[in-house]
Amino acid sequence: MIKAIVTDIEGTTSSLSFVKDVLFPYARARLPDFVSRHQEQAEIKLLLADANQLAGGELDDDALIAQLIHWIDTDQKITPLKSLQGLIWLEGYRNGDFTGHVYEDAVRNLRNWFGLGYKLYVYSSGSVQAQKLLFGYSDFGDLTPLFSGYFDTHIGGKKEATSYERIAAELGLPAEQILFLSDIKDELDAARQAGFATCWLVRDQNPDSDTEHVQVSDFDGIHL
Repeated sequence: MIKAIVTDIEGTTSSLSFVKDVLFPYARARLPDFVSRHQEQAEIKLLLADANQLAGGELDDDALIAQLIHWIDTDQKITPLKSLQGLIWLEGYRNGDFTGHVYEDAVRNLRNWFGLGYKLYVYSSGSVQAQKLLFGYSDFGDLTPLFSGYFDTHIGGKKEATSYERIAAELGLPAEQILFLSDIKDELDAARQAGFATCWLVRDQNPDSDTEHVQVSDFDGIHL
């Protein structure tokens, strides 16, 4: 019996184009100015130091900014970069530059599952802050009250089974009582390896005939 649902964001609850065509370019364009304005703040200093260490530890300010932009351009899942992006997006959401895209079918079903007593969680490569912003400033208003918790790459990579084992431990539930939703087969494979139930969102993809995962075109196709 499923008691908790863990959902991905990109391509699952929200469109890939919103992330790729709105959020990423917004952060890329504003990152140099943001770093310049905030680099003396303790939180930003720590993130920049972590990024520099991951880049080899010897970059000056300009080279580090160039490295961060390169990571954005190549969609690298670098934890300090994701945290910096989240802080830049916070300014954008608060300024009303955009709202978080969430599919209507996802909102309707998440609300229904919440009402039925299922515990809902998010696991995305974007930072927890970025996750909360997207749902907090969504096209449908503040959806954050629906969720009991959020996970990002601090708990581990999304294609690693150990990450899902850690999530199950955090939730205090047997893995088989947790359903993971994603549009990425490698993530679903890792979750299945950890014992999770899985469901593959194939919104803009052709179904895969060679998979053990249930495949649906939207949240309306998910049967708990």
